[in-house]
Amino acid sequence: MSRIFGDYIGGRGAVGLLIVRIIFGVGIMQHGWGKIQNPFGWMGPNASMPGFLQALAALSEFGGGLALVLGLLTPLAMFGLACTMLTAILNVHFKAGDPFVARGGGRSYELAALYLAMALMMIITGPGRISLDAQIFGRGKKVRY
Repeated sequence: MSRIFGDYIGGRGAVGLLIVRIIFGVGIMQHGWGKIQNPFGWMGPNASMPGFLQALAALSEFGGGLALVLGLLTPLAMFGLACTMLTAILNVHFKAGDPFVARGGGRSYELAALYLAMALMMIITGPGRISLDAQIFGRGKKVRY
């Protein structure tokens, strides 16, 4: 388990990670709220994605956001979200020719890329000392300051 969870950042870094986790987690939960209401069919009846993959995306956004707020199973939750965002970027936005930033409004993949980057950051840094992961899996570990 130490390979997955590693050391937990403490001190001011832990407070910073807590703030990011709460804002990012609530934001991604909001993004997934509508999807979790109809997890197997939120893309519509003519979707190219099977219902099972739609449900995984809905779970990774809503459930992953909740897990992030709590700092619970953070690497697993953020891996699921990273896979979802990478799929969205490659299979939706790139195929449609969407720009990174839509200058006059419209579709872009800026938000999906930001969510992907944040998920990767949380996988790399971990949730910090102020998390359930640290409480459950961090016993006997050194705290980085």
